[in-house]
Order: sequence, then structure tokens, then C-alpha cells
Amino acid sequence: MTDRPRVLVVDDEKEVRDLVAGLLASRGYEAVLTADGAEALEAVARVRPRFVLTDLRMPTMDGMQLLDELRRRGSEATVIVMSGFGTFDLAVEAMRRGAYDYVEKPFRNDELVLVLRKAEERERLLAENRQLRRALYGPARSGLVGTSAPMAALEARLARLAPHKTTVLVEGESGTGKELVARALHRGSPRGEGPFVAVNCGAIPEPLLESELFGHVRGAFTDAMRDKRGLIEEASGGTLFLDEIGELPLSLQAKLLRVLQEERLRPLGATDERTVDVRVVAATVRDLDLEVAESRFREDLYYRLAVARVRLPPLRERREDIPLLCAHFVRKHAARLGLSDAPALTAEAVALLQSYSWPGNVRELENVIEHAIVLAEGPALDASSLPDRLRLGEPDPLILVSAAPGLSIKENTRRLEAELIRRALHQTHGNRTKALELLEISHRALLYKIKEYGL
Repeated sequence: MTDRPRVLVVDDEKEVRDLVAGLLASRGYEAVLTADGAEALEAVARVRPRFVLTDLRMPTMDGMQLLDELRRRGSEATVIVMSGFGTFDLAVEAMRRGAYDYVEKPFRNDELVLVLRKAEERERLLAENRQLRRALYGPARSGLVGTSAPMAALEARLARLAPHKTTVLVEGESGTGKELVARALHRGSPRGEGPFVAVNCGAIPEPLLESELFGHVRGAFTDAMRDKRGLIEEASGGTLFLDEIGELPLSLQAKLLRVLQEERLRPLGATDERTVDVRVVAATVRDLDLEVAESRFREDLYYRLAVARVRLPPLRERREDIPLLCAHFVRKHAARLGLSDAPALTAEAVALLQSYSWPGNVRELENVIEHAIVLAEGPALDASSLPDRLRLGEPDPLILVSAAPGLSIKENTRRLEAELIRRALHQTHGNRTKALELLEISHRALLYKIKEYGL
């Protein structure tokens, strides 16, 4: 092993490679030599260089193609391009597409070394910046509150994923905080100072969604009076959060796949493509495995989105976090409502909150706390401040025939069905295929009842 910074040199001229190798060795670097971009890609995976020094004009795969492929594969190596006469414009384009700097051939020895030293200093500053950002904006400071084992495991996973450009698929029930996870990944990443753009794919009408995501040029359709950048391009240099990705129409899934694979997009009505540099975090409450099996979601896009997966635990699986979450929401809404002193929850109120099943998860808990603050008649939030469904207790839905008002078989059967489906989905972690096997009903019936009962 060596502690010397490793530089991958890519040039089709042997004389240049040998010259650069000798210079780097004399200045404390380790050189790895390759003759073209294709050979360089194999070497990157093998030796993991800190720096890539590449010519732009080469056979098989040129320097620009190499740069694009390194970015697509998430390489963290700093790229410096070498430009000969007539390639200056290409060098500028390479920098626009992610190269750190360039040196013009023929270069002076000191000039090349100076660029490498500057790149090392830049790496050091970026590393310090990432450490500071993680300290200031780490997952625990991004709205994710809790000290339970599931939350500790979640934060540890986010800390490992955040520094990398890897695409992440966030899964969990509605109200668990999927956007907070996406923001935590963004803030803990090297692109944390870049834009964070959140898009709810289910909230934008399908006819408008393509224009919103990919943009359009003037005249692309009747009301396109000017060019408009899409939200994907707005997120370039930062993070794009695609919520409810399961709602994305099939017609747009192929275009999104090209963005993920090639980092290029074509606005609506345009004839040319544009390069984007964006990290994608997607979220869903749907079972995408089932969506793929039913041909409602592209399999290739699914695998590209689910490079890394994060599951958010529902609130009922981390009840020990409820007192911390309550204190957080009390402070938040007391300040928003202009209260000088934040009221305190009584022990009885906390016990009631911890005994509830929270089908709406953290979002429902926050709404309950705001409700309690508004209706509180004294300095304390006691049981009387809580909604009736908490104060009056929550009987086991499996014995609702005796607990529910009235003796309607139809109504009690609906309640029983809804709870059985909820428990089956919980037991199978949202896997509908496994859930319908437990319930012994058809797939069509399960989908109908999930929609009917608002699950």
C-alpha cells in the first residue's frame, strides 16, 4: 500500500504518458497509466484514483465520454483535462460538465503540479465542509426526532448514504416523514448547498407533469409563450425529491430513466438535449414490486431508483419516541401561535398518546398536538385537550362488534375487514402480494378494498 495520492493518467500517446508518469513520481504522486477512456474505466474500478488526468481527443472513448461515464457511475475522483491546440472550447465544456480544471498542451511541469496541488487543497476544504455540514445539518437536525432503535438504525443508514450520489428509494406509510429523510440526505451530502427540489408526482395533472419536470421551449404547445426550465433542471447541482413516484405515468418513466442513466434530458418541444447533474431521491407508499409485476411501472426504472432503499418505521413501531416528538411539536406550534410559554403534557396525556395506534403516523401526532394546544384551558395539556378518539380509548378493532355503536353487520364487517387488511400489510411490510396470501383474497379484491377503506 502507498500513502501517495494516486493519479490515473489517460492519454493515447505513450510519450505523454511516460513524461507525466516521471513528473508525478518526482513530486510524490503515484501514476497509473491508461491509453483511452475504456481502459481508464476499468482502472478506476480497480485502483480507485483520487485524480484523473485525461486527454480529450482519444480513440475508442474520448475524454468527454470518460467524464460523463465517471459521473454516471458516481466516481468521486477529481478530473483534470488536458487540452491541445484547438480543443480549448472542449476543455471549457468539460469543466461545465464536472471537470475541476484543465491544462493546455504542451504544459510546463510546474503548471501541471500546481493544478494538482490546488485540487488537493480543494479536496481538503470539501472534506472539512462535509464534516461541518454533517454536524450542523445531520439527520437528527433535519426534523427526524427519536432515540429508539429503529430511528438509530435509520440515522446510521442515512449517514452512510448521504455523502454519495447514489439514488435512494424511501419507502414507508403515509405520514412517516419521507421528505424529511430526503432533506437529511441532501443536507448531509457534498451538494447540500445546492438546490433541493421536491415534486409530488401524484399532485400534478398528467398533461402538465412532463412540462413541469422536463421544461419546454417556446411554441411547444398553445400556451408556451416562452422557454421554461423544468424542475429536474432546476435541481441540477443539488437533489431532486420525487414523492409518490409510483404515480408517475408510464409515458414519462422512460424519460426519467434517461435522466438517471445518461444525466441528459430533452425539454418538451426541443430538438437538442441538455446535461443535468442531479441526485434523485424517490419515495412511495405503493408496493413497486407489485406495480412492476402488473406492468404499471417499468422494471428498469425501478432497479435504477432502488439502488439503495430506506424504510421508515411507522410510529406504532417506535412508541418510545412519542414523548420526544410531543415535546418537539409543542415547542414548534407554541412558537407559531405566539405563546410565550409552551404548555406541558401531563403524564396521563402522554400515556394516552403512547397507547394509540397512530394510523396517520407522525403527521397525525403533530395535528393532535396542535389541536391540544389550541383547545387547552390551562397551562397544561391534559387528557381533556386530546381528541375524543384518544380520550375515549381505542378498542381492539377485532372486537368492534361489541365495542362499536349499533349492531349493523354490514358496518362492523367493514371495520373488521379494514383492520385485517391493515394488519396484513403491516405484517408483510407493505408487500401486497404476500398480504393477499394471508388474507386469502384476490389481488383485484385487495386493491379495491385498500382504495375503499383509504389504506
